[in-house]
Amino acid sequence: MSTQSTTLDYRPKPLSSFPFNRIHEKSFRLSLLSDPPGLVEMPALRNTIVSIHVGPSVQTSCRRGGQRYHGTVVHGDIDIIPAGLPGVWEIREKDTALVMGVSPELLNVVAEELGIDLPRIEIRNRFQIRDVQLENIGWALKAEMESGYPSGRLYLDSLAVSVATRLVQCHSSVWFEPRKQNGRLSDRKLRQVVDYIETNLGQSISLVDIAAVAGVSVSHFKPLFRESVGLPAHQYLIRRRVERAKSLLGEGKLSISQIALEVGFAHQSHLARHMRRVLGVSPKALRGSLR
Repeated sequence: MSTQSTTLDYRPKPLSSFPFNRIHEKSFRLSLLSDPPGLVEMPALRNTIVSIHVGPSVQTSCRRGGQRYHGTVVHGDIDIIPAGLPGVWEIREKDTALVMGVSPELLNVVAEELGIDLPRIEIRNRFQIRDVQLENIGWALKAEMESGYPSGRLYLDSLAVSVATRLVQCHSSVWFEPRKQNGRLSDRKLRQVVDYIETNLGQSISLVDIAAVAGVSVSHFKPLFRESVGLPAHQYLIRRRVERAKSLLGEGKLSISQIALEVGFAHQSHLARHMRRVLGVSPKALRGSLR
């Protein structure tokens, strides 16, 4: 694959002018998948796959595209698997991922709207990358899916177009987004910080502790982290605790008070307050809906 960059000369069109009538129902697939420890094989698929890791960190190795990868996958890590490329994973713990499938037709529609006149768009093979914009689109899709798609087809199509646009603009043979590290944590440090948070959700974590993992002062860390993930560190920590609590509620093995302590809240009432703020529902009501 070529690694040269091509500058695009286009003006983004308003959403209202995008030809949504050309997006077919099978152009975009969305699922939340969990795999037990062991070997996971994926055949070559027609669609490009975007997989965002969800939840606790997992040790994994992967063979894909003639290359071998190994490392700790942390919450928010992204794999991009081009169409037609099989892969084999070996995972040591249960792995959960938000998986998006983008059809070549949708990629072509987006490329056409961007003014790209190429017979074929090559999507890059990516392993454990960080892309805040793509990740946030994924979380919006996950929330919509878990709520039963209340916002309707147009909203889902709009997010699907956003995923495809990000793939074409930043993860294809057409154009590479310039690396902007100023004002942000490097990918390596961000992964270390997120891994630390995931591993210690049930513990008392301070900003001093997290900043130490990044190797910077607290005052320096706060704006770097916010720019890197789009949330202040303390809000990110609370959101991850709430999301972990949601997962445990779905398993049905622990009481709500036990779950509150398990994810790092001092009391059940603290979990309830933050869960209502983040998810708009109480732990009791959420447990009932997950049964």
